[in-house]
Amino acid sequence: MSLDYANLLAVAIEEARLGLQEGGVPVGAAVFGRDGRLLGQGHNRRVQEGDPSIHGETDAFRRAGRQTSYRDKIMVTTLAPCWYCSGLIRQFNFGTVIVGESVNFKGGIDWLRESGVEVIDLNSEECIVLMSSFIETHPPLWNEDIGA
Repeated sequence: MSLDYANLLAVAIEEARLGLQEGGVPVGAAVFGRDGRLLGQGHNRRVQEGDPSIHGETDAFRRAGRQTSYRDKIMVTTLAPCWYCSGLIRQFNFGTVIVGESVNFKGGIDWLRESGVEVIDLNSEECIVLMSSFIETHPPLWNEDIGA
């Protein structure tokens, strides 16, 4: 079965836009089964919830609920996952990560690839512009989020 990665990414982009509307960092994510079934979606809620651990990937992961295995699951995220989220992907042995963009932030995608995770970087112009605009207008919040 061939999946349309752009359609999967659209779910994460919707979440990123929701996070931005809420006053947060626009990073969205979703977890899908290998068959394309949506299991969970979420977005960065660090600002909204006052909780530094609620990144887009962790929010989607939690909302996907307990799975017996993650090897056949797909993590989709609008931005290359940071080290924290890359660690989650490795800890639970996700087989595939679809990244909207890694221009604004490279994250841990090289490490994930070296660890055997299939990383598909879509280089989405929509994701690049969404994040670069946010970084330009909210540099202190971006620096706080990324740990700079």
